[in-house]
Amino acid sequence: MKVHPAAWAALAALFAAVIGLQLLQTREQPLGLPAGVSTNLLYVRSPDFARRAALSFHALLADIYWIRTVQHYGGTKLSTGANKQYDILYPLLDLTTSLDPYFDVAYKFGSVFLAEEYPSGAGRPDQAIAILKKGLQAQPQKWEIAQELGFVYYWWLADYDNAAMWFNRAADMTKAPDWLRPLAAVTLAQGGNRTSSRTLWTEIERTADADWLRDQATFRLKQLDAMDGIDFVERIVQQYRARTGMFPTSWADLIRAGLLRGVPPDPTGTPFRLDPATGSVSLDPASSLNPLPNREHPL
Repeated sequence: MKVHPAAWAALAALFAAVIGLQLLQTREQPLGLPAGVSTNLLYVRSPDFARRAALSFHALLADIYWIRTVQHYGGTKLSTGANKQYDILYPLLDLTTSLDPYFDVAYKFGSVFLAEEYPSGAGRPDQAIAILKKGLQAQPQKWEIAQELGFVYYWWLADYDNAAMWFNRAADMTKAPDWLRPLAAVTLAQGGNRTSSRTLWTEIERTADADWLRDQATFRLKQLDAMDGIDFVERIVQQYRARTGMFPTSWADLIRAGLLRGVPPDPTGTPFRLDPATGSVSLDPASSLNPLPNREHPL
């Protein structure tokens, strides 16, 4: 098939513009910049302009902006500097999904990038909600997006009423799975305690068709097991204190007292830590289950 020279010229111009923009967007941080001041640059912030500039290559440019999004998130997350700034994360996702409103991966993973607690993520569940609602405008019957909205309210905001509302809305949509409706009911009835959290993650582990989501469910279930284990061991510590009038100085004190058979491990096999001053039990810093969520606000 013969391609008109003008089409090749347009495509070349598009690539040149994109490459130039990426070079501008990835400038190094100046020396001596105060913590909290961002040098992230994004010269194209208008989705309308991006759509016009993309000509007929919207999907191609959306892919490029998605790659830029992942680079920005990953580079910031792995940075060891004090100036972690995710400030162009939402604009990049907005551009990506404006160029391709059906870019499901950008909505799903982008909302996780935005909602994840700082400094592992942007710590902006409000922006995660905004990008997911934008996805629902483009795909009103996409139950997966409504489900993700429920998860953001559940995990990151501990807003169980809104979480249940979105789970119910997802359940009303075409081809929604049967487990969404009971999930909404459990969320409302149990108000976000560990039992409902375990129910949610167990169902996801059983039904997820994506390896990353199934792995995440397995990880979260281990974290819940660790939290339950910590509570159990701390009760034993309190029994020891009631007997002796003091906290144990080490696990050996509890073993000698017949309260434990050995050093208690977390679900990964890493021994728990005991603070002899307060009697509190925690994960070892080397445990892969770190950091645990707030024990007052479960997953």
